[in-house]
Amino acid sequence: MYTSAYCPYCMNAERLLANKGVTVNKIRVDLEPEQRVIMMEKTGRRTVPQIYIDDRHIGGFDDLRALDLAGGLDPLLAG
Repeated sequence: MYTSAYCPYCMNAERLLANKGVTVNKIRVDLEPEQRVIMMEKTGRRTVPQIYIDDRHIGGFDDLRALDLAGGLDPLLAG
């Protein structure tokens, strides 16, 4: 997950995933500006969090939450 310090959406995403037993690999774009450039090239987005599950780009927290509410997150995590 591409993230930065004091980002409430990043914290919410990490909390949601932690509640599902997932350990999040964080890439801090605020500490490594070159990672923000890589993130933007990969996702076409400028904001954090940008969440990947394996090689699949999920999007931001709103996308992650919508996927969870639709019942699609658990099967993806189990896969």
